[in-house]
Parts: sequence; C-alpha cells; structure tokens
Amino acid sequence: MFRSSITVLALSTCLMSSSAFAWGQNGHRVIGELAQNNLSHTAMSQVQLLLGDDSLAEVSTWPDEMRSSPSPFWKKQSGKWHYINIDDPSQMHRYDNGSIEHKHEVKHILDGINYAVNVLKSTSSTHEDKQFALKFLVHLVGDAHQPFHAGRAEDLGGNKIEVEFFGKSTNLHKVFDTELVEHQKLSYTEFTRSVTTSNKQLIANYLNSSPADWLLESNKIAEEIYKSNETEISWSYIYKYTPTIKQRLQQGGYRLAGLLNQIFDTQSKPLINALATNKSFEK
Repeated sequence: MFRSSITVLALSTCLMSSSAFAWGQNGHRVIGELAQNNLSHTAMSQVQLLLGDDSLAEVSTWPDEMRSSPSPFWKKQSGKWHYINIDDPSQMHRYDNGSIEHKHEVKHILDGINYAVNVLKSTSSTHEDKQFALKFLVHLVGDAHQPFHAGRAEDLGGNKIEVEFFGKSTNLHKVFDTELVEHQKLSYTEFTRSVTTSNKQLIANYLNSSPADWLLESNKIAEEIYKSNETEISWSYIYKYTPTIKQRLQQGGYRLAGLLNQIFDTQSKPLINALATNKSFEK
C-alpha cells in the first residue's frame, strides 16, 4: 500500500551488491546502442569529444563498475543516484528539481538525471565533469526504465523477494534486470536490432515525456508485478513479461537519443525530430 510521498532506497550492503544493478550489462548496452544509432551528426561529434573511442553502449555500465572504487563518493553517495521509491504517484513531479547543479544535492535518480543534464548543458562545466555526467546519464536513463528502480523501499526494489527462475533461486529484481534479458540469448547488438522500429508515431509518443514520467511508468509496472505475486517463474512468465522488457529497453534507447540530441544539437527539435533524420530504420 502507498504510505507517504517519495522516499529513497536506503543504502545497504544488499543494495550495493550486483543483484541491485539495473538491466545487467546487456540491457544497459541495448539502450546505449539504440541511442547511439539515433544521434544526429552534431550530437555524435559532441559525444565523441567526451568519450573518445568509447561508445554509449560501452560506457553504459560504468557507474555500476565504479562501485568498487574506494572513493567516498562511490562508496557512500553514488548508490542513491540509481533509485527512487514512489509511494504516492500524484506527488512525483514535486520532486522534479531541474535546478540541481552539485553532486551533493542528488537524493535519488531523478535528481541524478537533472544534475547530469545541467552539467552537460553548462558552458562552465569542465571536460572531466561533462564526461562524468554523460556516462552517468546514459546509465541512469537505463535505470529509470527498469521497473524495480522505482519499486518499494521495504523490499529494496524487489531484491528481498525470493523467487525461482526455472528452479534456480534468485530474486524479483534480478529476474527483471538480467534473467529475462539474458533468456533471449542475444548479443546486445542483436537485441538492439530486435527492438529497432520504424513506427514514427510510436517513437514520438515515447519522446513526448519527461524523466519523471519514465519513473512513473516503471512504478506502475512494478506495482502490477507485485500484485501478480508469482514466485515460480518459467515459460508462461517469460511469455507474459518479455514484451514488457523489450518495450522498456526500446523506450529507454529512443528517449536517451532524444535527450542527448536536444542537449548537444541546437537544431534538434522535440518529438520525432529530436532523433537523427538521416538514419534509416531497420524494422
């Protein structure tokens, strides 16, 4: 049941474990690859200035990998950037603070996204700060589309809900960030091709949204999954939820592209025109 407005997942050893990561490597890379395929030439050049030879897919897992760093930021502060618990969806937009300019102000994933966008838009940000912001933004847009990164605090976003995946013990969070993606047995480039679409109206609908909307979508999906209360996961569950996984990865990729194009390309316009117009759709 909903109890208050919005709370942030408490940092704990459990949350810092690999089971808390969103999408696993492949899911994040699908979103990064799909986004890069839809960057304008101008946006692509700016991204390359910051990332060098690395692609969006390659840097998409960087914030998870950096959790092993001994620095205070990565050990004590970065965890809260990845999550938000929405106890009352009607209050969500009150927490959409677009003026965040400093790392210490970030309290949850929506703050993290706003911070990264502001740094990338700022003419006074250093090259190093922009690199950090871009790598984190790619990851956080992915996190925002994983349902249980907007789940419930009491079960740590599904991490404390034990389930069996084809007889193997795991937890609900991991089922949605890794198991359902890996069960497709596709590389991230193959998976990206499978969710690429030529439906311009669908893409326009995806882009007609904000990061707060993305998190509300995730929360709604998470609540529906909670209510189903299924703990023995096999083929029927795969059939039921694989379309959801594919849609969230698709949405994340196109939305990330639209966001980066609007940040880096002054000629970019909202909705479908925020994507590269010279890219040929594959499906």
